[in-house]
Amino acid sequence: MTNSQIEVSIGKQRLRLLEESRIAMEVKVSTAKNGPGERNGSECTPRGRHIVRAKVGAGCPENTVFRARRPTGEIYSPELRRRFPERDWILTRILWLSGTEPGRNRLGDVDTMRRYVYIHGCPDDDPMGIPSSHGCVKMRNRELVELFERVAVGTPVIIREWLDH
Repeated sequence: MTNSQIEVSIGKQRLRLLEESRIAMEVKVSTAKNGPGERNGSECTPRGRHIVRAKVGAGCPENTVFRARRPTGEIYSPELRRRFPERDWILTRILWLSGTEPGRNRLGDVDTMRRYVYIHGCPDDDPMGIPSSHGCVKMRNRELVELFERVAVGTPVIIREWLDH
């Protein structure tokens, strides 16, 4: 793995992967429909400096359904969505984030990891480029698989309202 960093722009609804300070990947994402924020229970996307704390789902088929970071044994389909319309679909892979700034996004009632904030896959018909998540950063499954393979546990993740992109 190279020297990499993930940057997320809430305002632009974009994620980019920097490798050796060069843009290696840039994609549309979907962050929280409630906007930015760090408080537990807010369903907002936390800002600031984070790291990839854990990678979940290596080797699972695309569209694997996860609940509590475990595969359910289901593969997402439109029919499954019709049967469970209220589910928050977490698919394919999970990059579990942990804040690194005590009092801002780590510890107490602003702890990103204890809020279970991820970068994760979602149904292909979910819109990208507009806020629609419950606080996580949602990505297209194929793009997430690529990102997952290119980053290591410990990779820095910066989430800002606006980034230069």
